[in-house]
Amino acid sequence: MDDQTPKPLRRIRYKGTHPKSFKEKYKELQPENYAEDIAKVMQQGRTPAGMHRPICVNEILDFLQIVPGQIGLDATLGYGGHSLEMLKYLAPGGKLFATDVDPFELPRTRDRLASFGFGPDVLIVKKMNFSHIDLITEESGPLNFVLADLGVSSMQIDNPDRGFSFKVDGPLDLRLNPKTGKPAAALLKIFSQEELEGLFLQNADEPYHKQIAKAIFDAIAKGISIETTTQLKELIASTLEFLPLDIRKEEIKKTCQRCFQALRIEVNDEFEALEKFLEKLPDALAKGGRVAILSFHSGEDRRVKKSFQRLFREGIYSEVAPDPVRPSVEECSTNPRARSAKLRWAIKA
Repeated sequence: MDDQTPKPLRRIRYKGTHPKSFKEKYKELQPENYAEDIAKVMQQGRTPAGMHRPICVNEILDFLQIVPGQIGLDATLGYGGHSLEMLKYLAPGGKLFATDVDPFELPRTRDRLASFGFGPDVLIVKKMNFSHIDLITEESGPLNFVLADLGVSSMQIDNPDRGFSFKVDGPLDLRLNPKTGKPAAALLKIFSQEELEGLFLQNADEPYHKQIAKAIFDAIAKGISIETTTQLKELIASTLEFLPLDIRKEEIKKTCQRCFQALRIEVNDEFEALEKFLEKLPDALAKGGRVAILSFHSGEDRRVKKSFQRLFREGIYSEVAPDPVRPSVEECSTNPRARSAKLRWAIKA
């Protein structure tokens, strides 16, 4: 073996026969060295640690109808799964612009796509929020196609250091860009009980928003720490102890999912960013330009639907999706995280 070739890391010691924590999954975190192991994980319907599986790829490509020489935008680059497939259709002469706010994952994705032969001559990556799509078109000109995948990437969810999941212990952060803004733990300390109620109701339609908000507000008032994902999960669980035993476990799980979602949306101003993006989108598209938006909860989908339908009535879009496109049964069975996805599209008049 060439002495310059990097050797795979040695097995990290862990209890039992299989790794459980994110950092112990050394094979999954080195997909370039353990292709067979990665394939086995995917065959089991799981997403390998540190990776993300793009959703509705075929449906998106069928709609966008990308041809060589076009100019497009992947507004939420993430792991780059969608970008990789779109780039394959652009040569010769096409370019794909891509934006993301994650300072850790963005350079990794840029390097990964470069390793497939898609360097800065065809892929122009910008560290910015997609709400600034107007700044992209100052450089790109009118866009022939745009894709926005509004979901959080699996590699962000699975990494406990990012604080996106209640399933693993980590700091209660939830920032897509941990270098700016305030983490969720800090926001909980400054919100009133009424503001917390509104946050959980408006951002996640949480049925127990009043009980959860009161429990958080009272805990912080008493000096009880809510700095980690586990501490918030345990507080939610104790708050819902009044529920019947036969539904309690499942309701606690769903409430945790909704509350973490609501906090993530608030921390990252996601609804405001989406609304700005949707407002600027028509001016960014070329005549006949196509946009596809993949959403994962009702608040996002509702905003996309209303914007598309309003602009269709005004004649700005010539056609919009009559109903959301859902992932196939086959995709949902192999990738459970696809189940909540809804794809909507529009065509510029």
